[in-house]
Amino acid sequence: MSERQGGPGPSSSPPSPSRALVAWRLVRGHLVSAAVVVGLLAVWEVVVAVFDIKTYVLPAPASIVSKAVTDADILLPNLRVTIVEMLLGFGLAAVVGVGLGILIAGSAVFRRGVFPLVIASQTVPVIAIAPVLVIWFGYDILPRVLVTALVAFFPLTVNTVSGLRAVDPELVRLFRSLNASRLQIFRKLTFPSGLPYIFAGLKVAATLSVIGATVSEWVGADRGMGYLIITDTQQLETTRVFASIFLLSLSGIALYLIVAGIERLSLPWRHSVRARRRRFKPSPGLPRARARAAATR
Repeated sequence: MSERQGGPGPSSSPPSPSRALVAWRLVRGHLVSAAVVVGLLAVWEVVVAVFDIKTYVLPAPASIVSKAVTDADILLPNLRVTIVEMLLGFGLAAVVGVGLGILIAGSAVFRRGVFPLVIASQTVPVIAIAPVLVIWFGYDILPRVLVTALVAFFPLTVNTVSGLRAVDPELVRLFRSLNASRLQIFRKLTFPSGLPYIFAGLKVAATLSVIGATVSEWVGADRGMGYLIITDTQQLETTRVFASIFLLSLSGIALYLIVAGIERLSLPWRHSVRARRRRFKPSPGLPRARARAAATR
């Protein structure tokens, strides 16, 4: 049967993999990462045992987990405080970062006047700003939320500007030829095109918010994981310091995964195209143009 008659030919698209195969590919990727982490932890445990490293210098992973369990009544209340600061700071950074990015990308005057100030704000160490914010706003949660937002908003602003300015000019001209207003172009074209960049910035901001919340507690705080780490370091409670770091890392990973999940729900078309491209492997004799057509089919 010829290709014209609909029979199998070199231009036919590959069969879609089953759900079980897709699930196995996802699990396989996570299994590799888990194996690497387990291997590193095993090496860490062996090195501590073989060289008889003191606990106050480098505790073993088993000791860290045990300390996290036994001192949960101390760690969890402080972790709750830091998570609240982290989420509030991340939310403020998201609103300010995306808002600034939209204004900077949409206005040349705003871009020339404000964007240099945004860049200059990152040249000042945040740890130097924290005492000033404590003087201005007191010892409440507000200074720590502001510090967290200052740490997290910059990559989100830059990614938003890059995404909104990366839209295809040909598409903009097409919308204008259809008498679309600036607001319609933004709603229907510019903002949807920039969403992948914005979510990339949100994922970076999610990890940085953990750093910001922890650093903010080093100045003018009597609760939180940052305060607990400073106190335990002075008392050589190294095992609990590592347990605090472990819990902070889990919090950052959880927030990152939440943002990644929202991105997957908001941009399903992007992930489906990626999946088709990954599983499509053109044969050696298939022309490039036909390969691209089959990959997007």
